[in-house]
Amino acid sequence: MRDNSEILEELRRRVTEAHTYLRIDQAREEMTQLESRAASPDLWNDQEEARKITGRLANVRDDIERWEKVTNEVEDATTLDLLAREEGDESLTEEIDIAISSISKQLDDIELLALFNGEHDENDAVCEVHSGAGGTDACDWAEMVLRMYLRWAERKGFGVEIQEATDGGEAGVSSATFIVKGRFAFGFLRAERGVHRLVRISPFDAQARRHTAFCSLSVVPFFDEVSDEVIIDEKDLRIDTYRSSGAGGQHVNVTDSAVRITHLPTGTVVACQNERSQHQNKDRAMQMLAAKLADLQRREREAELNALAGEQRDVAWGSQIRSYVLHPYQQVKDLRSNLELGNVEAVLDGDLDPLMEAFLQWQRSQHDQTP
Repeated sequence: MRDNSEILEELRRRVTEAHTYLRIDQAREEMTQLESRAASPDLWNDQEEARKITGRLANVRDDIERWEKVTNEVEDATTLDLLAREEGDESLTEEIDIAISSISKQLDDIELLALFNGEHDENDAVCEVHSGAGGTDACDWAEMVLRMYLRWAERKGFGVEIQEATDGGEAGVSSATFIVKGRFAFGFLRAERGVHRLVRISPFDAQARRHTAFCSLSVVPFFDEVSDEVIIDEKDLRIDTYRSSGAGGQHVNVTDSAVRITHLPTGTVVACQNERSQHQNKDRAMQMLAAKLADLQRREREAELNALAGEQRDVAWGSQIRSYVLHPYQQVKDLRSNLELGNVEAVLDGDLDPLMEAFLQWQRSQHDQTP
C-alpha cells in the first residue's frame, strides 16, 4: 500500500503558507465589518459606495471560502490515506489520488494570487490593440490578437466591452479598444502589454512567401470612479463626434454617435462608439481617458519606463515581448520568461494562462534579485 504521507504533508505546508499570504485572519475580521456595513438599511443611498462594499465583500469571502475548502479537503484526504493504510484497503487508492490531484490544482490557483501584489491588480483593464509594421498582415494580426484576448477572457469568465474598432482596410483592424471586467483582469493582462510578433506564410502574398507582422497591446487599470486620482479640465479637451466606421457588427454596434476625446496637454486620445447614445459614449470615453491620465501620472511619479502601462517601444523589429511562429515551425516564445510552447493554435484560441503565469513568476524572481 503506497504511503502518501509526505505528499499530504507538503500540501499541508502549502495550505499554511496560503493562510499567511492571503491574510486569512485579517480577511475574516474585514469580512465581519463589511457584512455589518452591507446589512445597513441605508446602504444603497450611496450607490457607488454600496458597489465598493459589496464588491470587496464578495472578493474577501471568496478568498476565505477557497482557503477553507482546500484546508478541509487536505484533512479529509489525510484521514482517508491513514485509514486505507491501516486497513490495507487498495480500493481507496484511486479516490486518494484524485483528491491529491484536485487539491494540488486548487493550491496552484490560490498561489497565483500571491503574485498579484500590484496596487491595481484587482481592477478591470482598459486594453488597446494597434497594428504595427507589416502592412495588411499587421492589421490581420491585430485582429487575431484581439480575438485571442476575447477568447481568453471568455475562458476566464470575464466580461468584455469593445469600445472602438477601426477597420484595417484590406483585412483586420488597425486598432481596437476594449475593457476586460473581472477580478485580477489588470493583474493578468499587464503580463501581455508590449509588442507581439507573428511569423507565417502570408495569406495576402500571391507567391506564398513568409512574412513578419507586428502589433502592440497597451493595458491600464480601469476605475469606475477616478475623480480623486485625476482632475480633468474641460478646457483641455477637444471632443469630436462622428459616425462609427469600425469593423462592423463583428466588433461594434454601428452608431451615429461615436465620440473621440483628445486631451490637449498630453495628446492622449480615446474613442468610444459602442454605447447606445452619444452621451453614454462620452461618459465611457471620459472614464477611459481618466484611467489613461491616472496611469500617466503614476509613471511620471515613478519615473520608470516600465510602469503600469509598460515599456513603450516601436511596434517593429527588436522590440517584441513574444514571438508567434507558424512557419517554418510551430512555436510561441516569451522573450522575458523564455517560456516556449508548441501548440500555437491553442494559444491563439485564448490558452494564455501558462504564458501569463510564467511572466508573473519571472517578474517576481526579478524583483527578488533586486538589491
